[in-house]
Amino acid sequence: MNKEQHTGFTRREFVGMTGAAFAALGVAGFAGRAGAADAPRDAQGNVIPGFEGNEEAVAASDKGWTPVSDRKIRVGIAGYGLCRFGADFSFQTHPNVEVVAVTDLDPVRCAGLAAACNCEKTYPSCEEMIKDDSIEAVYIATDAPSHARLAIMALEHGKHVASAVPAVFGANALEDAEELYKAVKTSGRNYMMYETSCYHRGCYAWRQQYQAGLFGKLVYSEGEYYHRGAAHLRGYNPRTGKVDGNGWRKGLVPMWYPTHATGYYVGVSNGRLTEVSCLGMPSIYPNLQPDTNDYGNPFGTEVALLRTSEGGMARMAVSWDMPDAHGEQGRVYGQKEVNSRAARRQASKVETAKPALPPGVKPSGHGGSHGHLTTEFIDSILLNRKPLVDVGQSLNMTLAGVMAHKSALKDGEWLKIPQYEL
Repeated sequence: MNKEQHTGFTRREFVGMTGAAFAALGVAGFAGRAGAADAPRDAQGNVIPGFEGNEEAVAASDKGWTPVSDRKIRVGIAGYGLCRFGADFSFQTHPNVEVVAVTDLDPVRCAGLAAACNCEKTYPSCEEMIKDDSIEAVYIATDAPSHARLAIMALEHGKHVASAVPAVFGANALEDAEELYKAVKTSGRNYMMYETSCYHRGCYAWRQQYQAGLFGKLVYSEGEYYHRGAAHLRGYNPRTGKVDGNGWRKGLVPMWYPTHATGYYVGVSNGRLTEVSCLGMPSIYPNLQPDTNDYGNPFGTEVALLRTSEGGMARMAVSWDMPDAHGEQGRVYGQKEVNSRAARRQASKVETAKPALPPGVKPSGHGGSHGHLTTEFIDSILLNRKPLVDVGQSLNMTLAGVMAHKSALKDGEWLKIPQYEL
């Protein structure tokens, strides 16, 4: 029996109904288009996914922005590597921030970060910068394997922490997750992972609508992060102290970088992914053979089915291998009807536009998310509240992928995902 016979309506009718539903309740995630001239590029000259030009990254509007304080948070920034993230999240232009120090292990990159942030004080390492008692908060935009270690150290030194994704990484991810959670609890400081999907236009709108009760429980959600060639990008290599083709990205396990996908459930519902079964597909690329990378990773693509804390299901996929697919995308489907007139009237009363940004703060890359993430982090400190994508959300988004990879290595065995909640 084909799909049209089974559903009782034609494929064209199904597509039309789905499109109307998306119009009523948000839009799909960010897939990107042609890149800006100054966007970061890989060794082949291709724009790195997430930095493609898009209408939300053109200009920011401060119309309607209201400051919550006139205080400036003293921030230190670490990392100015391939994606130049250290200077791309508007810390240096935020009216409630003073960038007082920067660092990168490479002196040339460190100087570039200092110039980009209009900051005179530099440190040779993030560890040294963290010891500076005048710094209140740090943004960690270093290599993924160092995120947890540096975040824990900064929290133990009494600093608020913003971190690039993922929160934890690698073979010791479960142990690092426990230590990171303890450091947040003990320090009383804020920790926020900069998951960009949470401020994509669709994901943000769905979160607002979900909180207003328009979806009911989410029955099914999907998240996808497709980045061809990610496992071949240059990255920091601890053996050489340089950025090269044998760095941390070589042979990157897809589900060790899962949050651009898992954010499409956790970031909408604030729920949790509780257990997972995952399958992986071997890659044709040399870097993704188990005997050619430090991770013993054979997979270029991993696709997971997960159970959610609402009792629903989610499918999350990460791939480095598909030449015709890229970007961060997602969909959500709830128990409530979204296409009726009544549902549309209710939806029209919910504010789904992203909030105004402070003057000088740009939406920037990854679907116009960068400036919003920094504004949320700084506001959470000023208002003494939990940030969006706090340590609980961060670890759930990340550990869902860690356990998914363990499942894929066991041919899809169902595994429980550790749960953390502040």
